[in-house]
Amino acid sequence: MTRLLFAAKSTIRHQWNQWPLISLVKNFFSYSNEIAHPLARKPPNVAPKEAVKCIKSGDVVFCQGAAATPNVLISAMVEHAKENCLKDITVCHMHTEGPAVYCTPEYSEIFRSSSFFMGGNVRQAVAEGRGDNYAIFLHEIPLLFYKKIVQPDVALIHVSPPDRHGFASLGTSVDCVRAALLNSKKIIAQVNKQMPRTYGDACIHSSHFDFMTEVDVKLPQHGGKPGEKEMAIGKLVAENLVCDGATLQMGIGVIPDAVLNALHNHKDLGIHSEMFANGVVDLVKAGAVTNRYKKMHQGRIIGSFLIGNEALYDFVDDNTSIEMYAIDYVNSVSVIKQLPRMTAINSAIEVDLTGQVCADSIGTRFYSGFGGQVDFIRGAAEGIDGKGVPIIALPSVTNKGESKIVPTLKPGAGVVTSRAHVHYVVTEHGIASLFGKNMRQRAYELIQVAHPDHREKLEKAACDRLKVMPSKC
Repeated sequence: MTRLLFAAKSTIRHQWNQWPLISLVKNFFSYSNEIAHPLARKPPNVAPKEAVKCIKSGDVVFCQGAAATPNVLISAMVEHAKENCLKDITVCHMHTEGPAVYCTPEYSEIFRSSSFFMGGNVRQAVAEGRGDNYAIFLHEIPLLFYKKIVQPDVALIHVSPPDRHGFASLGTSVDCVRAALLNSKKIIAQVNKQMPRTYGDACIHSSHFDFMTEVDVKLPQHGGKPGEKEMAIGKLVAENLVCDGATLQMGIGVIPDAVLNALHNHKDLGIHSEMFANGVVDLVKAGAVTNRYKKMHQGRIIGSFLIGNEALYDFVDDNTSIEMYAIDYVNSVSVIKQLPRMTAINSAIEVDLTGQVCADSIGTRFYSGFGGQVDFIRGAAEGIDGKGVPIIALPSVTNKGESKIVPTLKPGAGVVTSRAHVHYVVTEHGIASLFGKNMRQRAYELIQVAHPDHREKLEKAACDRLKVMPSKC
């Protein structure tokens, strides 16, 4: 039964005498739950606490994430649940911004967080057993909804105001949201005049909202200036591994921004990335990004979600040269490998001397998630033009001076990207080229890009492990 047909039987959904009900007669609009098609009704515009009253004990609530985290609705949900003594509500989401109050010990009997990709606001809850996390590739998250593994009762979203035709935009976060909405029984929208209007798969008609609440709030912001180490990494990547005409994927953080800062003299770059941040704006304004050589979405920047500063949000607002698509498309290896000179730039927590990459945990403690790293590292490696460049970039040491190039991963640490997937590892000390190298040669390459203070110790550890000295040949 589709979401709309289910909803047509819901007494909660139709307590609006002023609006016509959906006809159960099969017609162009009622036989499909497609959120881009208008329905013959309008949602009630109510206060946040009124909007979330439909949430009950035992519900599964999906929350949009990143810069589009609907924090006004989330706060109202927490108040509603506390005041009405609700229990056993599962809140599922990708990385979200904001305090995530529902994860605090005070609410442990009411809410349980379930993260498809874990952000800093839920790490403690997961570490203390009050929250759950998934091991899943980013491109497979929509399958959780399509295969009915996760079935939301209510979806909380954050959208732009509807246009004159009633169409709103999912704005800065499309990723798995569309899949969740197509499989949610109720949709509650936080409508914000400060949410950028984006295109691609971001379209949703406001007639699909069960309730809406209007707000005027700034979006969460991320940003930071790269330090000397990050700038050195960015320069090495830009000057040695990124060619004119390359298509770029990069994550969030100071290293991707450092790479972008070093690319201003490049030409005809393209962007196809699950997310992008502040550095893209200046790169476009410098004329380095044209997306000219793409055979798909030529002339367009492709993303799935984004978070950054006000300049980024202004840049993407109503910008038809930027298209936001569902994550199962953007991160599909079959799509990525078709892009010209696909250059994937991802980071890591630590890399062992054989090239295994840990990016989601610090020992046994979960830190984030699989994300899109494997999707793009593999997509670049499989590039049909034979010119893809899969890169893992990280500082050689932690803030405490511990080496990030390690003899073996910490006990309990997870391998996100296997040693066979890794082609290049870049630190501020150089570039380790690993593809086609045996273990002895790999260890040698990685020791050369480790911090000089740790190289002797790493060489001894490699010799103990491999029973032979690392060597270039």
